[in-house]
Amino acid sequence: MDLPSVTQPAAVGGNAATAAAAGSFAQTDYMTFLRMLTVQMQNQDPLNPMSSTDFAVQLATFSGVEQQTQTNQLLQTLINRAGLADLGGWVGMEVRSEGGAWFDGAPVALDPEMPAGAERGILLVRNAAGTIVDTFEIAPGTRGIAWDGMTMSGAQAPAGQYLFTLESYRGADLIEAAPVAAYQPVTEARRDGNRIELVLAGGMRLDSAEVSGLRRPSAE
Repeated sequence: MDLPSVTQPAAVGGNAATAAAAGSFAQTDYMTFLRMLTVQMQNQDPLNPMSSTDFAVQLATFSGVEQQTQTNQLLQTLINRAGLADLGGWVGMEVRSEGGAWFDGAPVALDPEMPAGAERGILLVRNAAGTIVDTFEIAPGTRGIAWDGMTMSGAQAPAGQYLFTLESYRGADLIEAAPVAAYQPVTEARRDGNRIELVLAGGMRLDSAEVSGLRRPSAE
């Protein structure tokens, strides 16, 4: 008996919808095979009956395809669950990035990096409109500082997003102006295809590919 071609099960790693569709198709194809086999047995030539061995081989082949499809569906479910576990690993951690930070009254942890040869640095704080609201000088090699949110006028800055830039000088010459990385807590992680989007304080969003460091929050 010539059998219809069998669609192979979806490869492990595809999305759940694809795996489910493949499983449904394979199940339908398997039932079609059983009906065809029954019709053939009912109408076979009595002088040349179907071999019991052929019958067993064909039935085993389709049973194997169905079992493989179910196995792939189970593996896909496990992969999806593992993916959610990976997302959960981001939540509550502090990520280091150079895209600015949200200030809501708590000090913002900064990690400036001054280039070799610089003799002094000036850190500039800008609000979302690009206006400089604070500046302060730092010494070469300074790392792990915090901006307390106080502006040049002596008032506390309002809640919002702020950008940080480090101007490095040798004598009176500006040798580099570079963004300063800040550490921010992750409140939510979302998967978008192969991309992971992190939601930070204040609703700021960050692609995980832009993260340059990861740490646990310091104890209060």
